[in-house]
Amino acid sequence: MHTFKLNGQPVSVDVEDDMPLLWVLRDELGHTGTKFGCGVAACGACTVHIDGTAMRSCSIPVSFAAGKAVQTIESKDDPILKRLQAAWVAHQVPQCGYCQSGMLMAATALLRDKPQPTDADIDAAMTNICRCGTYQRVRAAIHTAASSASAQEKQA
Repeated sequence: MHTFKLNGQPVSVDVEDDMPLLWVLRDELGHTGTKFGCGVAACGACTVHIDGTAMRSCSIPVSFAAGKAVQTIESKDDPILKRLQAAWVAHQVPQCGYCQSGMLMAATALLRDKPQPTDADIDAAMTNICRCGTYQRVRAAIHTAASSASAQEKQA
């Protein structure tokens, strides 16, 4: 039995220790927002946060997540993720959309670490692969989300 917090709620699953976290999220817990892409942690479609760090869930055994906090694209309480989702829509980032949940999770981790990233910061942090080539829109959306945070902080 493996117990961890998923988007702030405690969950328990009875699966083998080495079952990839991605399959636990999708098949055991019904959180299908996290996508399977390559299966070797290269593309980033399966990116989630574990204790606040962006990680590729296709290559992490569920035993690693035991006792930790896992956040997926289905999280509803993350203000950075919400700002990014709004910016993604404003910049019409998604094309086919398949990689976008992983992109958004990687971008959320980036803005948490660097609230005002440079283009170089974005390029270094966003190692996700998008077959549609939305990289310029992703960069623009991240800058918009960072700017909206600054505007919100000035009003507060």
